[in-house]
Amino acid sequence: MTIIDWLIVGLFLLTLVVIGYLFSRKNKNIEDYFVAGRSMPGWIVAIAATGTSISAGTFVGSPELGFNTNLTYVMNLIGAIFGGILVAAFILPKLYNAKTITIYGFIGERFGESSKRATSVMFLIGQLFTSGSRLFIAAIAISVIVFGNIQFEFMVWSILILGVVSTIYTMLGGIKGLLYIDTFQTLLMIFTGVLALIIIACSLGDISAAEVWHTLTDGGMVKAPAVAGVVPGVAEDGSLTGWVEGNKLMMFDPSLDWSQPYTIVAGLVGVAIFKVAQFSTDQEFVQRQLACKDVKKAGSSLVMSQLLSLPTVLIFLGIGLLLYVKYKTDPSYDGALGAGFFTDARDIFPQYIKNHIPAGVRGLMITGLLAAALSSFNSAINSMASSFVADLYLPIREQMGKAAGSDADQIASSRWIVILMGILLTGFAVLTCVMQQSSGLNLVDFATGVMCFAYVGMLGVFLTAIFTKRGNNYSVIASLIVGMLIIVPLMFQKELFGQNYIAWTWWCPIGGVISTLVCMLGKQKNNSLTK
Repeated sequence: MTIIDWLIVGLFLLTLVVIGYLFSRKNKNIEDYFVAGRSMPGWIVAIAATGTSISAGTFVGSPELGFNTNLTYVMNLIGAIFGGILVAAFILPKLYNAKTITIYGFIGERFGESSKRATSVMFLIGQLFTSGSRLFIAAIAISVIVFGNIQFEFMVWSILILGVVSTIYTMLGGIKGLLYIDTFQTLLMIFTGVLALIIIACSLGDISAAEVWHTLTDGGMVKAPAVAGVVPGVAEDGSLTGWVEGNKLMMFDPSLDWSQPYTIVAGLVGVAIFKVAQFSTDQEFVQRQLACKDVKKAGSSLVMSQLLSLPTVLIFLGIGLLLYVKYKTDPSYDGALGAGFFTDARDIFPQYIKNHIPAGVRGLMITGLLAAALSSFNSAINSMASSFVADLYLPIREQMGKAAGSDADQIASSRWIVILMGILLTGFAVLTCVMQQSSGLNLVDFATGVMCFAYVGMLGVFLTAIFTKRGNNYSVIASLIVGMLIIVPLMFQKELFGQNYIAWTWWCPIGGVISTLVCMLGKQKNNSLTK
C-alpha cells in the first residue's frame, strides 16, 4: 500500500461519513430513520438492493468460485430472478400495504404480539450469523491487502476496522442516507470489477484467445469434492491433485444430484424458494422495498435488483476464470503463492490486487472491495436496529409505562441501538471465521447457506400468515424452533457425516415445507389481515 492508495481509501471512507452526517439532519421521526418516509425512487432502491444482494461474497467469493469450478452458479442467479418475481407479485403487496415499520409488525397483526417478537428475535439471531459471515469474507481481503496474510489475529483487526467504520455512518444517516451510500458503493464495486477484469485480461500477454478457450474448456480442471486423504494442490510433477477434468465455461448442469448446489433444478426450484424466503422474511431486504413511494415501484425495484446482480456476478466469476488461466498456464507466476491457490483460493483476488495492481489503481480496487463489504454490513445493522426498536424495544418500554414519547427521543434511542447492533455483528464475524472452516463450504456457499438458519422457520410463518387462515402464537414459535433445528445438522454435514449430501440450495425447500406444516397446525386466533 502506497500513500496514494491510502489517500484514496481515506477519501472514500470520509465521503461515506459525510453523506451519513448530511442525511442525519433530515430524519424527523423513526419512520424517516428506518423506511425513509416511504419516499425513495425505485431506481435508487434497485441499485442499493443489488449491493445488498451481492455483498462481499461476490467481490471475494465469486473469483474463488470461478477459479475452482465453472459458470453453473449462473443458474442460482436465474433462480433469484424467478424468486423476486414471485415475491413482487404475490407477497410484497401484502407486506407493503400493512404499513408497518418492519415486516414483523405484519406478523404481529396477524398472529399477535408474541409472534411478532419471536419472529423478530429469530431474524436478529439469524442476521448475526448471516452478516457476520459477510463481514468475515470482506475481512479476508482487507487482511491480505493491509497485513499480507489471513492469520486469525489479522482477520480480527480487519473485522474491527470494517465494523467500526460501517457502524459510524449507519448510525448517522438512517436508511435514506444508506440507500444513497449503497447506490454509490454498488456502482463503484461494478466499475472496479470491470476494471480488474480488463487488467487481468491484459496481463495474459502472449496467451492467445484460442489458448484461453482451450484452457477453460477441453483443457479445464475443476476442484473435486472433498475426499478423505486427498489434499487439493500441485504435485511435484506439476499435475493437479484433488482436481478433475471439467469444462470451466459450463453454465447448465442437468444432473439431479442433490449434493450439487448449481444444477438447473437446484437453481430454478431450490434457489427460487430460498429467494422467496429472503425477499419475504428478511427485514434487511424487505426494508428497502418498504422505503419506495408505492408498492408497484417496490416490486419493480426488487426484480430489477436481481436482474442487475446477474451481470455483476458474472464479472467477478470471469475474474476467477482468467486468474485460473494465468496460474494454470504459467505455474511459476507468484511461485509458491500461486501454487497454493490450487489448495485454497479464498484470497486469490485480494492477493492479485495486493501484488499486481499498480499504485493508485490498487487504492481504487480497495474502495470497490470496501464498497462491497460495507453495503451489505451497514444494511444489516440498520435492519436489525429497526426490528429491535419497532418490534421489541419501543413496545416493551410502552408496556412498562416508560414510552419514548418524542420523535427526538425515539431517534436518539434508535441510534444507540444501531451502535449496539454494530458491536454484536462485529463480534459474530469473528465466530464465523471458525464456522466456515468447519462447514467445508466455499465462501459463496457458506455465506448463502448460513442465511437458512433463520429463513426456514420464518418462511413457514410468513407463508401461513399470507396464504392461509391457520396458525397462532404457539404454532409460530414451534415453526421457528423446528426450522432452526432442521438447519443445524444440514450446515455441519461434513463434520457429522463425512461429506455434504444435501446442497444448501435445498435447505430452504426442505425446511420450508416442514416449518409451514408445523405453523399450520395452529388454529386461527387473529386473522384481521387475511379477511
